[in-house]
Amino acid sequence: MFIDSHCHLDMLDLSRHDNSLDNIMAAARERQVGQMLCVCVDLNRFDSMVSVAQSQPNVWFSAGIHPLHVEESPFDRERLAELAQNPRIVALGETGLDYHYTKETLEQQQSSFAGHLQLAAEMDLPVIVHTRDAREDTIRLIREHGSSESAGVLHCFTESLEMAKSALDLGYMISFSGIVSFRNAAELRDVVKAVPLERMLIETDSPYLAPVPHRGKQNQPAYVADVAACVAELKGISVEQVAEQTTANFHQLFKRTQP
Repeated sequence: MFIDSHCHLDMLDLSRHDNSLDNIMAAARERQVGQMLCVCVDLNRFDSMVSVAQSQPNVWFSAGIHPLHVEESPFDRERLAELAQNPRIVALGETGLDYHYTKETLEQQQSSFAGHLQLAAEMDLPVIVHTRDAREDTIRLIREHGSSESAGVLHCFTESLEMAKSALDLGYMISFSGIVSFRNAAELRDVVKAVPLERMLIETDSPYLAPVPHRGKQNQPAYVADVAACVAELKGISVEQVAEQTTANFHQLFKRTQP
């Protein structure tokens, strides 16, 4: 069984699937994708995100504010703490730093990220981290404000092996998306080879970044099986091994998902 450790079900264009999330779920089951984590990027959209999939027992949720949304959705510690009481909320995030698109909000991003890290440490919840062009500050803030006990994951990883090693040293996991299958991702594939399978997750980040052979299509949780196949080929192991270990890793990190 595969687990899609990071997707955005509320952002899918369901008109391509007969306006039914059930069709998305059926496609996932056909590819042996048994569970998925639907990730929040904006607290203003949290309720609508959950409403899309709350009837699906195999879907978990997170609560958080993406660094690209810190202006319209400022960090709200009280609101986040309240939402995190729900047992189906298994992590805080997606939070982090993105200097590629909005470096002008650097101070707001850093403050929001630090707030997520501090609250997560207090609540013993992992943090889902987005990082782009902000390697040093991301690691510094995790080191200063995070917890190695609850830790978290650098999702949709596209950074350097050096950064991956720094995150691993802080107790974090590294999650790989369909980008690993892209033709121009040779350096990232080297990172996949180097990161221990025991510290790795797989994801789609759907509806974005569909892996080969689905490039150009809307991504969906079913395609995490293709990410797993790429990882297996790169590491010279079976797809079954990737499925088994990344599933165990998911439950280890996101403790509330454990049976």
